[in-house]
Amino acid sequence: MDALSNWPETKILILSHVQELLQQDAEKILLAWPEAPLGIYSAGLRLREIDQITVAGVQSVHRKADMFGHLDLVIVDEAHLINHKAEGMYRRLIDDLTVINPDLRVIGLTATPYRLGHGLITDDEALFDALIDSVTIEELVERGFLAPLRSKLPESLLSTKGVKKRGGEYVERDLQKAVNKDEQNRAIVAETIRLAGERKAWLFFCAGVDHSYAMRDILRESGIAAETVTGETPQEERARILEEFKAGKIRAITNNLVLSIGFDYPDIDVIAFCRPTMSPGLYLQMAGRGMRIKSHTDHCLVLDFAGNVAMHGPITAVQPPSKKGTGNGEAPVKVCEQCHELCHLSAKFCPACEAPFPEAPPRKIQLHNDDIMGLDEEEMEVSDWRWWVHVSRNSGKSMLRVTYYGALSDSPVVEYLTVLHDGYAGQRANQLLSFLAQKAGADLAQAKNIVEAAEVMNAATPPEKIKHKKDGKFRRITYRKWPSSDGA
Repeated sequence: MDALSNWPETKILILSHVQELLQQDAEKILLAWPEAPLGIYSAGLRLREIDQITVAGVQSVHRKADMFGHLDLVIVDEAHLINHKAEGMYRRLIDDLTVINPDLRVIGLTATPYRLGHGLITDDEALFDALIDSVTIEELVERGFLAPLRSKLPESLLSTKGVKKRGGEYVERDLQKAVNKDEQNRAIVAETIRLAGERKAWLFFCAGVDHSYAMRDILRESGIAAETVTGETPQEERARILEEFKAGKIRAITNNLVLSIGFDYPDIDVIAFCRPTMSPGLYLQMAGRGMRIKSHTDHCLVLDFAGNVAMHGPITAVQPPSKKGTGNGEAPVKVCEQCHELCHLSAKFCPACEAPFPEAPPRKIQLHNDDIMGLDEEEMEVSDWRWWVHVSRNSGKSMLRVTYYGALSDSPVVEYLTVLHDGYAGQRANQLLSFLAQKAGADLAQAKNIVEAAEVMNAATPPEKIKHKKDGKFRRITYRKWPSSDGA
C-alpha cells in the first residue's frame, strides 16, 4: 500500500466472490493506508462506490467493464476459481477490461493454485503464466502464522461405493444419497460430541443441503446449539448465524461448501469432514478453515469421517490434480482369470465369458493424530554441504544436487534442484536456489552455467541446522537456519 500511495494514477480493481472477503480486503487496505482512495461495489453490501482502488464482488460487476474504464491492475482473491477456458464471470470481465487496456495486468491470490480436470492454473492456455510460490504451510506453521491441525480416524467412515463421478468429482446428488443416512448421521454426531469434548466452535462440511439440515437436526436433538448455512440462506440470516457462532451462542454450523472458501473465524477448533471429495483443492480449502491462530488452543481437531486425508495425504504434500485426459499410472484394466480377457477395472463381469470378478477388498485406512499435517520430521546439525551437477537417468536433464552432512552418525540428506526444467518445477527450483544463495552469501551473478553455480554455492556458507522429513523415496527439507537467522 505504501508503494501504491506513490502512484496516484494507478487504477486497481480487487475482485472476490465472497462478500465477507470484500469487507476484510477493504479493512486491510484502510489499515495500511488510512487515506486510500477506496471504493466498494457490491450488491450484497448495497454499496456502489468506484475509486482509484475498488473492491468489488465479481457477481456485481462481471458485465460492467465500461463502468471502470481504463484499469492498470486487477487482483483476484481465490484465483483458482477463474476458469482456465475463456468463459465464466471472471474471464468475461477480464477479457472486456483487456479490450479497454491491452496492457492490463492480472495477479491472482490463492492457497490452492489448481483446478480439477486442468492441473495448475498456469498450465497450457490458462489466464496466468507464472506462479510465485514464496511460502509453504510448514513455514507458516513453524513461524507461528498458522495453527496446526490434528486428525483422528473416527470409527464412523462414509462409503462412496457406487457414487458416480463427473469432471473428476463425485456427483453431488449421488454422493448425498450415499452418505445422508439417519443411522450414519447419528453415529457421526455422537462420535463428534465424544471426541470434541469442551471445544467451542465446530464446523461440519456436508454432502448437500439436505445432509446439512439432517446433521443440524441431530446435533440439536443431542443438546448442541447448531445452525445451517447453505447457498439459499438469506443474507441477513447468514450474517446473524455467523455472528452468533463467533460470539459462542452457536456451537456448531453445518454447511454445504458455502463456508469452504473465504470464511474466516480463527477460533474454529473442530472440523468434521462429512463430505468425501476427489478435489485436492477443496480438501485443502476445507482444512484451511481451522488453521487460523486461536485465542484458546494451539491447534484444530479434524475428524475425517470422509476418508479425505487417506485419499489426498497430508495437507503439506497435496499434489495438483492431473490434467483431464492425461494419466501417469497404470492403465485401468484387469485380467479375467477364466479366459484372460483384458477388462476395464470397473467391470463386475467379464464381457467375454461373463465370469464374475471377485469383490475388491476394502482399502484399509490407517492414520495417526498428526497425519493431516505430515509434519513428522527430523533435525540435523549441519557440518558441511556439497554441490555438484547431477544428470537424471530417466530424462537426461542436468540439475543441481546438494548433500547436507551432519555428525558421523547422521545419514547425509540429499536435495535436488531442477533449475533447467521447464514450467513450474524449474521456476520453483530457481526460486529456491536464489533463496539459498542469498542466505548463504553467494553471488550467483558470477556463474555463467550450472557447473559454475555449483562451484559458487560450494564456496558459500551452509545452514547450521536443517529439518527434513520423508517424501516418497526422498527426503524433503522443511526448515533451514543460518547463523544469526530465525530460520526459513
